[in-house]
Amino acid sequence: MALKDYSEEFKADAVALYESTPGATYKGIAADLGVSRGSLRAWVLRARALRGEEPARLPASSDTGRARQPAGAGDEAAERIRQLEERVPELEASEKKLTTERDILRKADKYFAGGDALVNRFQFVDDHRDTFGVKRLCQVIGLNRASYYKWRSGAKTRAAGQAADAALAEQIRAVHADFDGTYGSPRITAELRDKGMTINEKRVARVMRMFAIVGTRLRRRVRTTIPEPAATPVPDLFQRDFTAGEPGRKYMGDVTYLPLGDGDFLYLATVLGCFSRRVVGWSLADHMRTDLVADALTMAAATRGGLADSVFHSDHGAQYTAKDYAALCRRLGVTQSVTQSMGAVGTSADNAACESFHASLKRETLQGAPHYGDAATCRRTVFRWLTRYNTRRRHSANGHLSPVAYEYLHQQRSNSLTLAA
Repeated sequence: MALKDYSEEFKADAVALYESTPGATYKGIAADLGVSRGSLRAWVLRARALRGEEPARLPASSDTGRARQPAGAGDEAAERIRQLEERVPELEASEKKLTTERDILRKADKYFAGGDALVNRFQFVDDHRDTFGVKRLCQVIGLNRASYYKWRSGAKTRAAGQAADAALAEQIRAVHADFDGTYGSPRITAELRDKGMTINEKRVARVMRMFAIVGTRLRRRVRTTIPEPAATPVPDLFQRDFTAGEPGRKYMGDVTYLPLGDGDFLYLATVLGCFSRRVVGWSLADHMRTDLVADALTMAAATRGGLADSVFHSDHGAQYTAKDYAALCRRLGVTQSVTQSMGAVGTSADNAACESFHASLKRETLQGAPHYGDAATCRRTVFRWLTRYNTRRRHSANGHLSPVAYEYLHQQRSNSLTLAA
């Protein structure tokens, strides 16, 4: 236990020891003597002041100290300094840790530029384990150490699998080249099986993806806009303005194809109201004759209770320019407008709203699938989407209200204005 009161002889010896030791520090000598750093410093400064070397900055003794400052103030200051000095190693360790983590993250940023898959993380730890240590690496990049060691223990098995995949890739490339790069995984699998290999098509597809071996994919383009050369030119009354101030004034229509699993198609004709983008009429069939678009327009007339004094906008398709269709428009009181943009046929911008509608329909009903399956499934799927589109699907052009809700709100406002007038 350290003494609370020290003799003058002890103090003098302590000062002499401090001043005679080259490179001595208050902290080091005080630790050797078992006294506080502040006490030793006070004794040294008092001795130097008595010799006239420098003025005393601290109390000369504990007795005079009590007269000049509150009791224990010097000890409190010394204790505070001691605590701060003890924190220095902790702060240095923290700084070193942060520096290490920064270096790890910088390397990881470059390493994971091609993708942050779990396997990439395992490999990153393995590549830098000697530099930073497995524990620190796993902590920084959020990886379980046990999982890493399990992955590492399977290195030989993994290497054997990679070698087998590389050998298979060479065989796949040979077949791929023999058929001018047109074969995909199903046909390549069949060729390899004919050569006597027992192999799964999924593995062939996986290796082809891994080694970027791609077969030719021919997507069948379906032409839905077939112009009628003998048709009488009709002016464009929309001029790419697909908006309307109220329901029942402007409509637009188009035909799109719906792919089936057997390679055939169904065709959908729609009539959209420009005010709310509501689908007021549609027709679904396995043909693109004039009846297809006529049925859609007839449904629109029934939905709206008539189409008198309205404008209908479509593309150059022969269905829309046929004489029978023009006669139907006249009977329904529709002014027909066929798009003619810069004199070119099939300019999608001139019927952009319908193009966008059909793109949304197929994106949301197919959800990445290449086709709808059979015709019955296609009809059910499209029918459900069209009805929900009108009643429940929120539309950005309507302030995220459904078309039916948007028209209802418009009607309520119109009634209010009428009553107010």
